[in-house]
Amino acid sequence: MKITELIREIGIEGAREIEEKVDEQFKALKNLHDNLNDGETFIKLVIANSLVSYQLTGKGEEWWWEFSEYFSKIRKIESISEAYARFLPSTRTNKRLTTSKLRRIRKIEPFLASLSLEDLEKYYMNMKSLWKALSRVMGAREDSKTIVFSVKMFGYAARIVFGYFIPYPMDIPIPEDSRIKKITSKLTSEKPTIFWRKVAKESGVPPLHIDSIIWPIAGGAEASNLDQKLRTKLQELSRLIMV
Repeated sequence: MKITELIREIGIEGAREIEEKVDEQFKALKNLHDNLNDGETFIKLVIANSLVSYQLTGKGEEWWWEFSEYFSKIRKIESISEAYARFLPSTRTNKRLTTSKLRRIRKIEPFLASLSLEDLEKYYMNMKSLWKALSRVMGAREDSKTIVFSVKMFGYAARIVFGYFIPYPMDIPIPEDSRIKKITSKLTSEKPTIFWRKVAKESGVPPLHIDSIIWPIAGGAEASNLDQKLRTKLQELSRLIMV
């Protein structure tokens, strides 16, 4: 399949370049990290925010910039749940289901509070264990969208804090959000997690990195700062999946 071939050619390193140069979510995290100046709190905020990143009232990219800009102005955060009790009701891009989302923050907070920066780095070196821990703590299926998405965003945050790159595990499925569902439905009748798992195995690129390749395309991201060869492959992939 041509899509698989292109993703194989882009590869994990190409996905990494797209993540760091194209994905507005990564840029928003970099901005927050640069302003917050507290790696441990930064990573914990990113995990918490990922768990409430559903049923948005704006684009995902806008939501992550709103999160970044809000917490960039706060110098000290004693309690993540208290901070979100102030933040969520005031947002433009995440206005729905505020009570349920605050409940999720309160549920994850004791787990996050128990982690040191060293613990977080250990989870970065074994993201599969974080995936299972989040599923257990939240009482959610391992393939649920917010659980797998939280691991993806944790990977971004940890990469920024610790300064080195670790690819995502092959076992963790793609987040089934509306954008991915829409793209997948044009290509196959299979469930998105099943279809992209097959593409991942055949291409050698883990599903969370495939998400990074196709999600910005579907959102109309600007890719002019990519290497010409990579940009050409991304444009070709875009023509195939955005039919």
